[in-house]
Amino acid sequence: MTKILKMVLPAMLLAGLFVFLFFWNKVEIVPLIQNNTQQFEKAVVTKILQDNLQENGSRIGNQKVMVKFLTGPDKGKEVKAVSTNGSLYGATCKKGMKVITLTNKAGEVEITSVYSFDRTWIVAGFVLFLFALLILVGGKNGFKAVLGLAVTFIFIAFFLFPAIYRGINPVLAAVITVSLSTIITIYILGGYTAKSAGAILGTVSGVIIAGLCATIFSKIAHITGYNVSNIEALIFVSKYTQIQCGDLLFAGILISSLGAVMDVAFSISSAVTEIHKVDNSLGLKELFKHGMNIGRDMMGTMANTLILAFTGGTLSELVLDYAYDIPFLQLINSYAIGIEIIKGIAGSVGIILTVPLVAFFAAFLCGKKDGVKKQKKSDKEKL
Repeated sequence: MTKILKMVLPAMLLAGLFVFLFFWNKVEIVPLIQNNTQQFEKAVVTKILQDNLQENGSRIGNQKVMVKFLTGPDKGKEVKAVSTNGSLYGATCKKGMKVITLTNKAGEVEITSVYSFDRTWIVAGFVLFLFALLILVGGKNGFKAVLGLAVTFIFIAFFLFPAIYRGINPVLAAVITVSLSTIITIYILGGYTAKSAGAILGTVSGVIIAGLCATIFSKIAHITGYNVSNIEALIFVSKYTQIQCGDLLFAGILISSLGAVMDVAFSISSAVTEIHKVDNSLGLKELFKHGMNIGRDMMGTMANTLILAFTGGTLSELVLDYAYDIPFLQLINSYAIGIEIIKGIAGSVGIILTVPLVAFFAAFLCGKKDGVKKQKKSDKEKL
């Protein structure tokens, strides 16, 4: 009966949660731009009317091509289109290439251009390749990891974004997202165990610590969420919506820290649990010590991983600063660099402090469970 409840109850809660997310995601988006005159569709290039390839191999100017719509109300229709020679828009078209087109309408006039190469199925293929690799290498645990990734994506896409858009404080929305995603993901990976409980408590604590550190560091450094590079666009959006753009920076730090903190927390909790299984005579102090030893070996590499991840995210800007030989005082006091440093340090602090927290939680839960078993055994012996 207990086993059935352990299976049915989570399934019912999960189903209820997904029903909530379905209705929660029904948000009426305020139209910020008049895009009813624009139409994006899939198409295939049927003919190159005018190429822009030069004798030296470079491309200058635009291509003029014929495209055939594969989707939309004009499916099957062929029209002339222009493909610009740009790094962000357009594509180097060849006959048979599948592209995304943008059609602008003004009355009876329609102008079609090539927006980009159609990479929809390529992106989907990479995602499926990742999932297949996880399952192939990890087997059952790999499949659980895929489910965990799906859960995280669902919470970010269907809870976090609508919550922020509805006017909920982004930091609070991020904390709820992190907590729910952590609970479900770790439950999928570890089930109803002391290992899972310790990892959940450690992960949520570590991520919240990272957010608190970011908030404290930013106040001391006089950096706010209004100092991000795209703040003008965010302020414009916030005028017509309920989005609190000033706290998006700190909410982002919470979300970006989740993966690394969860990795450390689950690994330490799992290790402590296995040690306890091998020798259940170990008490809280000894288990905590073992957990700390394991955590010390991990925290250096994981903190380094987080720093490198944030650095990689701003690499193009750092290379530009290097190429222009920006003075050190200008560089270290710029908002962009200050924000990246805060992100890296706050996340690393979260990882470091997760180690003792999850080591204690896991040791306490294992020892408590063992103590209950010993008490039951002692009661039976008395009888």
